[in-house]
Amino acid sequence: MSESTTNDPAAGESHARDQGEPDSQKWLSGVVSLIGLWLAASPFVYGPAQSMLWNNLLVGGAIFLLAGYNYYRIITAHPTSTGVMSLVALLALWMVVSHFAIGGQVAIGGLEVASAGLAWSNIVSGLIAAALSAYIAYAAGRGVPRGTAAGTR
Repeated sequence: MSESTTNDPAAGESHARDQGEPDSQKWLSGVVSLIGLWLAASPFVYGPAQSMLWNNLLVGGAIFLLAGYNYYRIITAHPTSTGVMSLVALLALWMVVSHFAIGGQVAIGGLEVASAGLAWSNIVSGLIAAALSAYIAYAAGRGVPRGTAAGTR
């Protein structure tokens, strides 16, 4: 991560200025956002799964919006938000286990709880999104903290 120190004549102090995030974090945030969009849309692709419908819509939508927000921050020259990406990683892990937590019964009121395709989609997509989000948060957290001179921690 490239950073430089600049003197602020108004404050009389030296501040670390971020020169931008690596392109990999930008594109990985975009990929995670698209995974969130897929998670929100997947109940409609795999058929009726009433118990998982709202879970996928809410959590997938949140992943889409939060990762999209981080992508927007990066393309507008703001630093990656480690808190946002950590929350995305936790939401993605919820998607991995939600099928087992919510879909314990085979059928509720004659409706299938979740199809096997939806369950595997949630598990695989959640694992990928969690791994990518955790990596983005980790990589962003390794930078020099704001307010310290470059080369010191």
